Order: sequence, then structure tokens, then C-alpha cells
Amino acid sequence: MNTSLFTARLRRLAPTGLTPRVEPALLLVTAAAMAAGGVARLVGADGLADFLWGLGTVSAAVPAMVWVLAALRHGYAGVDLIAVLALGGTLAVGEYLAGALIGLMLASGRTLETTARRRAARDLRTLLEHAPSSARRRTDTDVRTVPLDEVVVDDLLVVGPGEVVPVDGTVENSTAVLDESVLTGEPLHVTRARGEAVRSGVVNAGGAFDLRAGATARDSTYAGIVRLAQQAGAESAPVVRLADRYAAWFLPLSLTVAGLAWLVSGSAVRAVAVLVVATPCPLLLAAPVAIVSGLSRASRLGVVVRDGGALENLGRARTLLLDKTGTLTRGRPRVLDVTAAPGRTPAEVLRLAASVDQYSPHVLARAIVEAARARHLELTAPAGVTEEPGRGAIGAVEGHRVAIGRAGSADTRPSWAGAVDNRALLEGAAVAWLMVDGEPAGAVLLRDPLRHDAPRTLRHLRTAGIERVVMLTGDRIAPAHEVGALLGLDDVRAGLAPADKVTAVRAERDHAVTVMVGDGVNDAPALAAADVGVAMGARGSTASSEAADVVLTTDRVDRLADAVFIAVRARRIAVQSALGGMLLSLAAMAAAAAGLLPPVAGAVLQEGIDVAVILNALRALRADRTGRPTLTPGAEALIHRFAAEHDDLQDVLTAVRDAADRLSEGPGPRALAAVDEAHRLLTERLLPHEYAEEHRLYPALASVLGGPEATATMSRAHAEIERLSRRVATHLSLAHTAGGLAPGQLDDLRACLYGLNTVLRLHFAQEEESYFSLAP
Repeated sequence: MNTSLFTARLRRLAPTGLTPRVEPALLLVTAAAMAAGGVARLVGADGLADFLWGLGTVSAAVPAMVWVLAALRHGYAGVDLIAVLALGGTLAVGEYLAGALIGLMLASGRTLETTARRRAARDLRTLLEHAPSSARRRTDTDVRTVPLDEVVVDDLLVVGPGEVVPVDGTVENSTAVLDESVLTGEPLHVTRARGEAVRSGVVNAGGAFDLRAGATARDSTYAGIVRLAQQAGAESAPVVRLADRYAAWFLPLSLTVAGLAWLVSGSAVRAVAVLVVATPCPLLLAAPVAIVSGLSRASRLGVVVRDGGALENLGRARTLLLDKTGTLTRGRPRVLDVTAAPGRTPAEVLRLAASVDQYSPHVLARAIVEAARARHLELTAPAGVTEEPGRGAIGAVEGHRVAIGRAGSADTRPSWAGAVDNRALLEGAAVAWLMVDGEPAGAVLLRDPLRHDAPRTLRHLRTAGIERVVMLTGDRIAPAHEVGALLGLDDVRAGLAPADKVTAVRAERDHAVTVMVGDGVNDAPALAAADVGVAMGARGSTASSEAADVVLTTDRVDRLADAVFIAVRARRIAVQSALGGMLLSLAAMAAAAAGLLPPVAGAVLQEGIDVAVILNALRALRADRTGRPTLTPGAEALIHRFAAEHDDLQDVLTAVRDAADRLSEGPGPRALAAVDEAHRLLTERLLPHEYAEEHRLYPALASVLGGPEATATMSRAHAEIERLSRRVATHLSLAHTAGGLAPGQLDDLRACLYGLNTVLRLHFAQEEESYFSLAP
């Protein structure tokens, strides 16, 4: 990728017309002239001192004139013109020391500003230099290095240790250990198993592995991000143009004050003093430094911003529009629940369904297989599998004909299937029916779940200044409104076509600066229509990334809240730097016009103002509060552990609800066996998990979240879970003593089990939202 082009575009934020080496050279010359003149004055050689200081003044005036011409070529008369006039004025009135000080001020300010911009742009430049230019392609006979542009879809590539993954693809033959920090900002290594997707730009942190190319270099994730990075800094942000507008009135004001000071006092020295303190050439460059610093800070967190204008608009945004699928939800279905026919268990239903589906590419099939593996079910290799599009897969498993997919007419289904249909309607879920030898054996409910980090993200966005949050989706009304209710959105618009989303975006733009977030091809027009388009680039389409102003390179929507915090802070610092420095310069101009500030003292004062303002702008590079607590490594490891256990415990929740359902059939042996099994799972697996959370996870999080009160509500839920579990145990003890469940026990026991299932699901959801979403 063309790094020099990127550097050149960054420099357009403050065009100089000279090479980057001029500023340090000018600083060296002016400092040497200043020091040598001082030595000459000390030894009594006043003439030599004035000559040396005058030489330093002239050496600064020449590049300053070049900077003025460069600014004029870009359409504005910058405050460097004041520097030229001040340098010329000091020479005209014989204030050589003041001229040398101005020259030193100009050189040091320019050098500091250039250093600041280089530091601010370092992360973006690293992004570009990281891009690979070739790949190693495996053939039947050997491995050859080929230009990256020659890689096509389905090529088999070799990625060696320490190498950058050249294109998007999937791991082909072994496990890959990857460093994804360039894209995500997270330092921890991740492991990708065979068949899992890998994005271009990540680094192989383990042994060599084969990669099956899933896209060309141009269509891969990293190429799109690099194209954005090459444009970063290419345009002045609105706040930078504001600085140019300041210069438009500051320049004539400075000349007017200098002229009046000369006219009223009759002293040209006062006019020169005014021009000296009105020489904030690095001052107005502090705004671009703050904006580019914000761009750099965002890139470290896995947020690539197209340009300074997008960052500034993000900091002014008041309305947020979001797509649902892939943005507020995970973008791929997960198993919500498993229902078994009488005589079968949910685990058996899921195992048989996953056995048939394990070779299917369908998105629902992949979700079923992932759920079975997460619950450590042993799958059987099916025989004679066939798949009919829209109907499902059929195959032989353990001597039985097993089908998973759509079922036939509702009239032919057993009575228990009606409850499945009702729940699917209420939950907005899809149903995959399991048929064994032509008979309904169970059903798997699947739904695209809400992102765990979505509620926390929206709260933090409102804290950052977002006043209105609206969801725009092409999905059905019922599931869309359910998501809207869970997240507390201000408005939900469902059933929208791409053109409808564009219309909605334009309508919102009429009232406030608007941000649109999406991930699919259908979102690209709306992203382009918004003031700021944000693409979920980790799994989103290339079209959405190309249309966006901001790309989240990690699959975490909470990075958007981080980006807004950074944008607000960078814009605030930029405006603060520009206005603060201008006010200080105006006060110094008034003092100089009144004769209270001679040229030499004014030059020293202005030097201090300029340096202070640029250093203030550099604060935008520092880590700041982004609304997300910083976890200790120990707390993060515990979160990952307990999050994984939540996945493993889903079958316990299913068993509890299944036992409650069995009690509806009466107090028979089957109902008692189901309650016994639910109690065993509660005792052996769930309660130890809750105990470990209470005594290990919550204390680790309390220090991060502000004390024990932050986890008190969750601790109360643990107490309720334990209370209901003991109540179930008491019922079982009575039943076993009496030789079976008594009819009088049914209502209370069923209420306990249903209540326990509800509390557990709510408690899991709250932990995942409030705690587990903190960890990457």
C-alpha cells in the first residue's frame, strides 16, 4: 500500500510547501543564531550580536514566506503572514533580538507540531506498512510465492509463523493461533479451529497453517480498512476549517490593532510588538493535531475513521440509527431451546439433529451443530445424507432415518407440537423439526440473539451525548419491537427496504447530526446517506465498509461508544486549543498596543502560548474514559471462564423447564424422574457455578465496578436461585418418602420449577449484559 500517499495526505492538514526536514534544520539554525548572538552580547560585541540575531531572523523569514505561499495555494491567508510581517518589522525597526526570538518561536513551534502530527499518525501508518504484498500458494507439487493480486478464491495458501494473513479465508487443516490486535485492538491471542473464518491482516502467532482463500485481496477485510486509512487525514475537519475562519478575521484584526498602535503612539516598535504576539502559527495547527490524535487513539481500539471530518461529526452527533441484524443482534442464529417428544430427552433430540446437520452449509444447521458441540454431545456420522433446499437434511443415523428441517401440515402433528409453535411465535424464533423414522421426535428453536454488549453500549452512547436512538430493519414487526423494548429504543421501524432506510436517514438528518450503523449490503445506501456511516466490518459486507465513514474492525458494537467518547473529547480539545490560544494572543496584543509588552518580551510570551496549546492538543492521544471499566487480567480470565460455563449450563435450564412441563401431565413416575434429573443437574452443576461466581467472580469485579454494592443485585439473585433449589429438594424428599408425588405437591412444585427457570434465564442475561460484555 502507498504509505507515502498517506503521509502526504496527513500533511495536508497543515500544508508547508517544504520537506519534513526543514523544521528541525530551521530550529537548529535559529537556536544557534540566538545562542551565538547572546554570547557576542555578553563579551561586548554588540554589532556582531545584532548581525547574528538578524541572520536568525532572515533564516526564519524565508521558509515562513514559503508557508504563506503554500497556504495561499490552498485558498486561505493563514496567520503565517503575521509571522512574516513581524519578522520584517523587527528588521525594519532594529529589534534584532525580538526577530531572533520570533524565528526561534516559529521554528520550535513548527518542529513540535510536526513531531505531534507524526506521533498522532504513527498508528495509522503502522496499519498501512503492515499490509502484505505477496502470498505463498500451495500447489500439488510445491509452494510458490506469488503477488497478492494473483490470489483467487479457493486458492490454498500457507501462512507461516509471524506472517500476516494475506486474504480472508478459512483454516484448512489445523488449528491456527492468531494475533488479531491490529484489527481489534485486543492483545490476547485467539485460536481458530479448522473450518473457522480468518480475516486478512491478522498475524500468525503460532505454527504454520493452511488457509483456503475466501476472497481476493481487494475484497478482503484488511484491504478495505487500508483504503480507509489511506484517506484518514485527507480532508480538514470542520473544526480545522473553523480555525481557518479564525485566521480570516484574526489577520485583519492584528493588522488593524498594529496600525492603530502605531498611529496613536507614533511608535513603530509598538506595532511590531503587536505583530510579534499575534504570531500563533503553530497555534491554529493545534486543532488538526487534536483531530489526528483522536484518529490515532480510535485506531488503537479497532475503530478506523475515514477522515477528521467524520471524527468531528461523530463528536457532534445527537441521533443514532441502527440496523438490527448483525448490529444489535449477533447476525447469526443460536439455539434457543430444544423440545423433546414424550419418551425422548432434549439432549437426544439435539444430538440426532446435529448428527444429520454436521455436513450442511445452512446457517441454521451450523447453529445446531455448534450448540451440540458446546454441550459436549457425541455426534454420529450420518450415511446417505441428502438436502432439499428450503426443506432440510435427511440421512441415516444409527440405523434410523432422521430428518431435520421443516415439518409437514400442522394437522398431522402431535399435541405437544402445538406448544412449540406457540412458543416460536412468542419468541420470534425459527423451528427445525426432528423426524425419526417418519415420526416427530422433537424440535429445535433458533433465534438471532441480542448482543450482550448492546444494552451497555446504548447507555454509554446516551451518556456521551446521543439523544435519540432508532432501529431501522427489514425484519418483521414483532421481533423488531421486542428488541426495541429490551433496549429502550426511542423508535422502531420494521419491514424497511434499502430505499426506505435511506428516506428515514434523510428525515432524521433534517433535525440533528445523524449516525447510521449497519453491516449488510442492504445497509450501504443508508450508511452513505448519513452524516456518519458506521460499518460493522468484522463480519459485515465489503459494500457497507466501502460506504462507511467509520469501520469497527472488531465484532463488538461497544467500540462505537468508545469511538464517540474519543470523538467528543478530541473535538472539545481541538476547539479548546484554538479558542484558548486565540484569547491569550488577543490579550497579549492589547498589552503590546498599550506599550506594556515590548517586542522581546512579547516573543517569549507568544512562544510559551504556542507550545502550551499544542501540548494541550496532544492530550487527545492519551487514554481516556470511554465508558468501559478497565479489567484486571485475573477478572478478565474469570469472565471468560464463567461465560463459557453459561453455554454449558443451557441444558440444565432446559431440564428444569422440561420437568415443569412433565408435571402438567400428572404426578406419575415420568414426572418424578424428570424432577429428579433436574435436581441432580442443579445440585451437581448449576449451584457450584453460582457459588463460584459469588465467591470468585463478584469480588474480582467489585473493585472494578465501584465496590460490593455494584454486585449486590446479582448476589440477591443467587440467594433466590438457592432458595428455589432447596424448595425443589424438599418436594423430592417428601415424594420419595411417600413413594411418589402427591397431587397436592404439583402446583407448588411446578411453580418452583417455572420460577427457577425464569429467574435463571433473567440472571444469566443480566450477567452477560452487565459483566461478561466487559471482556473482549
